[in-house]
Amino acid sequence: MVVKKKTPKVEAVVLDEQKLHLLIASLSVDGGEDGVRQVARTLQSCLELTDPVQQIQLVKKAGSLLEALSEEEPDGALLEACLHTLCLVYTSLQAKNPLRRAIASALGSVPAWLQEHAVNGLCVCLSDCLSNLTSDRHPHIVDTITSCLDGFVIGERCINKMLPAVLQFLHKGLNEYLQQNSGLAGRHIAQAQLMHSCLAAIKTTMLVIQRSQESISAALQAEQSHCMLEDTLSGLLGCYTHILTDEEFIQSVQSTAGMAVVLLIRSVMGCGDDVASVVSCLLRSSAQGLDPAPQWLKLRCEGLCARGRPPGVSLYLCHGALAMLSWRRSLPGPQWEQLLLLVPNTLLALDVSIKESSTAMVVARVLTLWSSAALDCLQGELQPCPPFLQQSLSGGSELQQHLLEHIYAHWEHPLDGVRHQTRSLFKNLLLLHQHATPSMSDPCRDPYISQLTHSLLGLEWHMRGKYGSLGCLVELYGAGYLLETNPQLPSCLLGLMGDQTLAPYASDLLERLFVSHKAQLASDAAEEDWMQRWHLTWVTPLLQVLCRAKLDQTTYILDYFLPKLLRCSPSSLGHMVQALQDTPPSSTGPSGSRGALGALMTCLRAARAQGVVPPTEEGLWGGLVPLPLLQQALIHKHDQVRMDALGLVCECHRSTEVLTSQEMDLIRHFLPPNLNSQSPGIRQQTVSLLKKLLCRMKDSTVLLQKRRMQERDRDQHTLHLYKEFLCWLCVSLLDVLLPGASFSKCLMSLHVLCLLGQIFTFSTGSDDVFALCEVVTSAHAQNVLYCVASNFLEVKQLASTLLRQLPTSAVRLQVPERMHRVLEAALDLSTSTKPFDSVTAAHLFDLLLHQPHLSQALLLCAKEQGIRFQPPSLPSQASEAAIMELNTLAVVQFLLECLQSEVSRAESSLLQAAASSPLYGRAHCITAVLQHLNTESLGHTELWRRLVSEMIAVCYRMSDVVSPVVQSSSPEGLIPMDTDSETSEGLQRILQEIQPRDTNDFFTSARELDTQRTDDHTHTPTRTPTPNTGGEGYRVTAQMVLVCCWRSMKEVAMLLGQLCQSLPLHYSDNAHTQPGLITEEQVEGVGQYFRQQLLQSRHRGAFELAYVGFVRLTEMLCRSGSQALQQLPSRWLTEVLQEVKSSDPSSKLCATRRSAGIPFYIQALLSSEPKSSSCSLLKMTMRELITLAMPSPDRNTDTSTVPQVHALNILRALYRDTRLGENIIPFVSEGLQAAVLGFTSPVWAVRNSSTLLFSTLITRIFGVKKGKDEHSKKNRMTGREFFTRFPALYPFLLNQLEEAAATVESDSGQVKLHPSLFLLLLVLSRLYPSPMDGSSSPLGLAPFMPFIIRCGRSAVYRTREMAARALVPFVLLTQVPSTIHTLLQGLPLQPGPQTQQNHIHGTLLQVLFLLRSYQTDSHRPPPAGNGIAEALLQRMWLASRQNSCSVTRGAFLDVLVCLCRSRISLMEVSEVADLRGGALTVLMDSELITADSPRGPGSTQYLLSLARLALSASLEAPELWGGPELSSRLLQSLLLCPEYEVREETLQEVMRRLQEDQEEEERKRPQWLDETTRSNLTSLALHEKHPQCLAKALSVLCVLSSGGGLVWRDGAQIVSQEEVLLHLLALTQRSAHSVELHCAALTLLSQLVVHLVSSDPQGAGAVSCLAQWGALVCSCCSEEQPEEVKLTAAKVLVTCASSVLISPHLPLGLSVSLWRSVFKLLQDEDQEVRDSASDFICNLPATLFHTGVSGVSVCPPAALDSAVGLLCRLFEVWGRVPAGVLALTEWLLGEEEDDDEADGVSSPVDEEDFLFEKGDLNLWAEPVQWVKLLHRHLSSLILTFKQTQTPDITDRDQLHQIQTLITQAKARALSSQQALDSLSALPQFSCTIEHARLLLQNQRASLVLDLLHKLQ
Repeated sequence: MVVKKKTPKVEAVVLDEQKLHLLIASLSVDGGEDGVRQVARTLQSCLELTDPVQQIQLVKKAGSLLEALSEEEPDGALLEACLHTLCLVYTSLQAKNPLRRAIASALGSVPAWLQEHAVNGLCVCLSDCLSNLTSDRHPHIVDTITSCLDGFVIGERCINKMLPAVLQFLHKGLNEYLQQNSGLAGRHIAQAQLMHSCLAAIKTTMLVIQRSQESISAALQAEQSHCMLEDTLSGLLGCYTHILTDEEFIQSVQSTAGMAVVLLIRSVMGCGDDVASVVSCLLRSSAQGLDPAPQWLKLRCEGLCARGRPPGVSLYLCHGALAMLSWRRSLPGPQWEQLLLLVPNTLLALDVSIKESSTAMVVARVLTLWSSAALDCLQGELQPCPPFLQQSLSGGSELQQHLLEHIYAHWEHPLDGVRHQTRSLFKNLLLLHQHATPSMSDPCRDPYISQLTHSLLGLEWHMRGKYGSLGCLVELYGAGYLLETNPQLPSCLLGLMGDQTLAPYASDLLERLFVSHKAQLASDAAEEDWMQRWHLTWVTPLLQVLCRAKLDQTTYILDYFLPKLLRCSPSSLGHMVQALQDTPPSSTGPSGSRGALGALMTCLRAARAQGVVPPTEEGLWGGLVPLPLLQQALIHKHDQVRMDALGLVCECHRSTEVLTSQEMDLIRHFLPPNLNSQSPGIRQQTVSLLKKLLCRMKDSTVLLQKRRMQERDRDQHTLHLYKEFLCWLCVSLLDVLLPGASFSKCLMSLHVLCLLGQIFTFSTGSDDVFALCEVVTSAHAQNVLYCVASNFLEVKQLASTLLRQLPTSAVRLQVPERMHRVLEAALDLSTSTKPFDSVTAAHLFDLLLHQPHLSQALLLCAKEQGIRFQPPSLPSQASEAAIMELNTLAVVQFLLECLQSEVSRAESSLLQAAASSPLYGRAHCITAVLQHLNTESLGHTELWRRLVSEMIAVCYRMSDVVSPVVQSSSPEGLIPMDTDSETSEGLQRILQEIQPRDTNDFFTSARELDTQRTDDHTHTPTRTPTPNTGGEGYRVTAQMVLVCCWRSMKEVAMLLGQLCQSLPLHYSDNAHTQPGLITEEQVEGVGQYFRQQLLQSRHRGAFELAYVGFVRLTEMLCRSGSQALQQLPSRWLTEVLQEVKSSDPSSKLCATRRSAGIPFYIQALLSSEPKSSSCSLLKMTMRELITLAMPSPDRNTDTSTVPQVHALNILRALYRDTRLGENIIPFVSEGLQAAVLGFTSPVWAVRNSSTLLFSTLITRIFGVKKGKDEHSKKNRMTGREFFTRFPALYPFLLNQLEEAAATVESDSGQVKLHPSLFLLLLVLSRLYPSPMDGSSSPLGLAPFMPFIIRCGRSAVYRTREMAARALVPFVLLTQVPSTIHTLLQGLPLQPGPQTQQNHIHGTLLQVLFLLRSYQTDSHRPPPAGNGIAEALLQRMWLASRQNSCSVTRGAFLDVLVCLCRSRISLMEVSEVADLRGGALTVLMDSELITADSPRGPGSTQYLLSLARLALSASLEAPELWGGPELSSRLLQSLLLCPEYEVREETLQEVMRRLQEDQEEEERKRPQWLDETTRSNLTSLALHEKHPQCLAKALSVLCVLSSGGGLVWRDGAQIVSQEEVLLHLLALTQRSAHSVELHCAALTLLSQLVVHLVSSDPQGAGAVSCLAQWGALVCSCCSEEQPEEVKLTAAKVLVTCASSVLISPHLPLGLSVSLWRSVFKLLQDEDQEVRDSASDFICNLPATLFHTGVSGVSVCPPAALDSAVGLLCRLFEVWGRVPAGVLALTEWLLGEEEDDDEADGVSSPVDEEDFLFEKGDLNLWAEPVQWVKLLHRHLSSLILTFKQTQTPDITDRDQLHQIQTLITQAKARALSSQQALDSLSALPQFSCTIEHARLLLQNQRASLVLDLLHKLQ
């Protein structure tokens, strides 16, 4: 993107009157034409002008005149005056003014003889500035000094001349800043300005010192005794020291001060060895070695070396040393070498002590800077590098090792910058190694590099740092080296592209690899077919992934990888297309993948967007793709395939490429079925792609119009095609916006129409080539207006936007009558009891605000409603802004007037207000109307001020009315019993109205509330007139009252927030008064209101909403110009913290278990503090809160722990707040300590809050859970990274764990629970060892191990499990075998009285978890002879009956399973065989075979462990255990086991095995699946009682019988197909209670039916139970069924499509009802169900289709259209057209029960009773479109029937049926029309659903009449 460079602001010279007159007078000259006079006259006219541009020109002219002056012709005084003028103006101008640059140029060009004069003149002006000093002129003078040194020779000489004065001025300025800073707490803007000035002053000082190096040295040497310059420099050094050690200063200032210190030392001491010595002392913070420095410097440096200085000082000094000392050449001496090696060590020592992420960022940056400096040293040409330095910097040295550890600890850092710097450091370390060891150029021979590569490749792929490091290796050693080391790298990286978090990293590494690989192969001349090899390495795996992987996994390949590959090798596209077209298009790959067709679209789309596919005239894209293929892809079932195909059509490398007619036809093909997409992502992509297409049309239109001037007919024709296409698009989109259109379709249509309006235009005008306004009718505009009534906010917003774009003649809002009706609708909706109606009202007001005559319409409404209202008059020639302001004013006045009267009514009776005019609607409309007002340029300020005061007052009144309900102790529905006698009568009536209180009836049963007050409140609910029918009674429920109250609270908060945020503030600043609309007092009052709401409300809704308003207010406070308001946040914060500190149960603070609104209040105050500031408020608050949250001995009672609970809850909110970002990280350690220690409190409230805080911190530290697996490594951290980032937790966790481990010893059998043990183990289990971990780390994990192992002895099962999980990260992979052996050695060799089962169990669990972890992570074989097998065989008794404890038996068996079945084994083959033998002995002797059940706790778990061992022996590798006989016997025992859990586990494993076998290409029957097993399975299916087991047994049989007929046996007896069919039918009918069983039974039953029908197609109708099966399938398709049932029904219908659905031998009724089920599923709410049902097309014979659609899955809308067409075609084929047409006409007319209401039968609960819609929730189906679709297909069927057959229908029944249908349709048409006529004006807004229902009914009836007329 080209960004226009900002032009500097040119301002005219501004001098005070007196100075200006003096200057002009000094330049006044009489006649004469010599050079000096000309200069004077030029400058005089320059000063008299006010246009800055002309002034610049005159200064330039004066400069050229000065340059031409000769020494002979000067008029001394006049010349001095000229130079003085230029210098004075120069020093008075602001920075960055181009005029200043022009003067510098003019002065710089004076001849040599004049230069000294110019310097003197500038010195005079500058010293004048320096002597008349006020603090507000400081920044200006600093700026002037800087500009003097900015390439301005005269200025530089001037500064040199005045050096002492300039440095003194800068010192004085810095001193002042330091003093000011302490008094600015809480004033963020002033603080930020001060920091900016401070930074500028330090930078200027550095610039002066750098440019005056020689002068300083000369001055210091000339005066050996004490001199003034020394004092100044010493003072400056003192200022820098203050800045470095004061943490109130922001980092950039401190960092610059660090550089200034080193620069000053260098300037004073030169560049010898002594400088390095002094700087080293500063870094080490030791005064020894400062002797070479002058005495004054030494004293100052000693101050900087003081003990207890902040750790940041060393960091900034390191940065200074690297930036300000020169490292380019060879080093001057040994001290420099030591300094170079001292810097990284100093920085690495900081690693553990810094907490802020921003400081970590600086450390990372400075380390990278150091590595670059070290590289510069090694690359010095003059002399070889000293050997000690070379050794220290080569790979494998101690320093490199420490630096690598730093890299591994930070490469996963949450800050992007830190990760980036870490990568640069890694690359520089490799370069250092290369330069330090030049002899080892081959990476394979370099042990350091090859060891590094192997360990990097061995790391987990979820570690983001791994990618960058491998990328560095590729950069330095080439891709060939890595591919040689790991040939699987390309496919491995492609597999990771499905993960959004890893895709950018993986694609970046892939790009480096394939680019480098291509270059390497191309340069290797020996290989001729190198391109083929490159394709094989990179393109082939890509195509496999694209064709076969799940779609969501390939999205990022298209985004990140494919474009890069095609950019690298454009010619590869041909190879891809060829390879994919050789694959048959119907080979779709696994379900859920895009298949070859989708992959082809993906590749072509990426290529076209990259400009790789050339546009050609003949055929699309050089005929690469046949057109039908593209059409198929555009309506493909998979979203992403459709998007890729659309992208291929729309995206283009050249934005002016002309659209072909084929492309327009493809869009016509794509759009109708794709408008109704439920996926937001797909809608977004579609709109974005269509936008590209429309922009391309727009750009190419301009080109075509230019070319049309040259009289080219073809271009004229193209423009005509464009117009046709755009008109079609516009009309198609407007036509679908009918009542009843689905949300997604409305949204998509409105989006694209808005794009049309933006890119082209709907307004009439000369530049409108395509005249789109002509196609928009007023009916279209009306439908768009009715979209504003939609329940979906997005639709409302888009409709409002579009209405403003449509031609006004179509919208007709300017017509008085129409405007009046819309205004009335808006006013009615603003008092509706349905919350979303008020949003509709706000949008309608927004539309009306632009109409000039709105105030007259408002006046008319006011008269009708009897409201006092006088709108401000509109001037005749008012601008648009003025109309907008006056209309807004009028609307706000009107609404406010209404609101005030409604609040008065609510004050007397809240119940009536809730029922008739809840207050929130009006308030919402006022807020919305104010949002569109530009408040900066208002004309009627007095009126506005009055209005603002009234609005704030009415907000407070509203709040007072509703707060009793919202702040009560049980606001979520039960109205409080208030004992306060002051409570208004209205509230008392609420309490009496809503009875009974002990049931939930009051939520739904409406109560009648008469307008006359009665005493009898116990009458039953009766129907009463509703408010909008003009009756006097109201209907109200508790729900209404509650909603009225909390929504009113919400709107008050929003309105007050809006007023504070958007209105200009009225305040006085020093002498000036800033005029505004809202005063400081009002703002502070609003703040106090929010404070009260947040600190005292109990209702979560209320305080959350008050919080939103309060956030708006706090944001405004910081930005406001008023000092008083700027300081409010810090004052409020101090007050609330004081209140929290001293709170007890009697405090006014709301003490719920989560502290209600208090955390919100503090959160809002803190998040308003600017991120770039020093965050002093946050630091102060966190320190206070952490102190309060820590337990203390005097706080152990309920009353004294209130502050602790509040503190814990507030901390939780702050850690969760993303806006505080990384600034909160330094306090995580203390927070975690408070949470863990809080668990030890005896008070429940403290423990509860500690739990919540703990879980928040776990998320904050380890990130949001990125998957379902609780223990996934994505949410874990290496121990090194964790303890490097939170070093304080190392000793804390270790001490706590030691303390907790001491309590777990369970020898006594007593359970001792240490409260925080569980938390400790939870944190530790989230860590894992990095294979990179060195043993040298001071934060090693080894000390934790003994304590964790000890925790495994706990008497608590869950603790033992957690201890086992926590142990895994602490054992390095290489140490796993030895640790397992040690643990096993601790187990007893035989049973004895001292046997501790808890101890045994804990140890076995630890062994088991270590084994599992080793098997998933290890890539290398373990060392031989580790003794594990031997240790296990010696302790086999633990698995046998000798061991009486079932739990430990089960755990031992799990260990055996783990070792016997694993691919990565820890043992030799012979050892595993021995172990299997032992395990088999145990197994054959176990309860599983002998069939006696074990007893006692853990017996089920034990049996399941046994079952897992038996399954491993019988299913996984039976040949290794004992052959097929054993396998069959074990399976039989498992299937007949009395425990259902064992049977379930067995069936699940059998199912998994079968599915795996199915997926493998060659399908051979597995060994274990013999006749006995089959017989056992069928018997089980006939007799199993447990539903889950039965469901799984049936699922297994489904898989077994899919290949053909399965023989059913019950024991030895064979069961006939008929019996099985009846059994399954009965089972399916009675199993509806269990979804899993119901689905399995239905699937198996349907398989059997299909098998019977297929085996005898002629006798299909005779299959028994066919009708019952059909009814069952149809019932499973109804809307209310669970999703799983509907999915099963869809799969059943898809499988039976080719045999049952198109069978001519079935009864017509059954066929039609099955087809109807297909149509139902294709219109289901759930996308998965629709997609599944649309597969039926793939199973039908191609002969039934007119087009080539068959064989490819299409999207549900296209499938629905095809399906209806197909059914009509089948009627023709079966010769049943009239009967079929009548059956479908009945559908078209709709069911009787749809129309109860039309016949006057009313449902018991009326629509008004519910505030929230409870209608049918299918938001996708569109009855209107379905009706039209049916009508279209039936019409064409009747037409064909009439043409081909005898047209008359003779069948009597059919004629009678036609007559009946005609009568019914006429009656429906009449009743629905009457009902429509009786609705109120604009029913689309007042009763949207009812109106849409009646309209649909009417349309159905009229279409039916049309069809029957055609049929007759």
